[in-house]
Amino acid sequence: MGKLTARAIVERALEIGDTEGLDAVTIRRLAADLGVTPMALYWHFKNKDQLLIGMADHLILDFVVKGGEDRPWRDRLRELVEGLVRVLRTHPCAKNVLEQVDQGAVPSFLAVWDEALGLARTAGFSVEECCLISKYLLQSAISIADAPVHFRSGHTAEEIAEIVRVKRLNLQSLPAENYPNLVEMAGPMVEGMTADFYDSFGVDLVVGGVEALAAKR
Repeated sequence: MGKLTARAIVERALEIGDTEGLDAVTIRRLAADLGVTPMALYWHFKNKDQLLIGMADHLILDFVVKGGEDRPWRDRLRELVEGLVRVLRTHPCAKNVLEQVDQGAVPSFLAVWDEALGLARTAGFSVEECCLISKYLLQSAISIADAPVHFRSGHTAEEIAEIVRVKRLNLQSLPAENYPNLVEMAGPMVEGMTADFYDSFGVDLVVGGVEALAAKR
């Protein structure tokens, strides 16, 4: 292969993480896959902690918050959350990667975090409230992007259908007098929904809460 780059390493690491989980991502495994010695990888990442930071940075690197400070903060905040969900959705291992690193050590994440803080400040919130809002927004985006991907990975269509059938029957068999809503909504509860609807409703719910609070200012 040509000259080994940090980008090539993290891209392969993310491929392994997406299909086999982060435990399978090791320096030795990456070196074998990339056709180099482990020492060649250490020039870019001294250990797995640094590799994870590189993976996290790459996850968000292509996410660019649109400019235009003259636009309403509500529009910019929604675009930020939607964009973050969209880029993280492409990698099933994204949530696990971001949970295992110090997010403050990830340059691309810092840029998104700073933007979220600024938008909350523009909306009229106090410094303390901005800190909380930015954390809730970013963690919500990470959680929204994570589901329902993992449920569907690693299973055949027939296995998924059986899992859904059993879960639905378990809920429907609950005593209706005690759990009327779970029994009624058992179908959509376990059968899931499209990723687009799941993501858009989640963003509406989270951003709508910020908008409602801002309106009280």
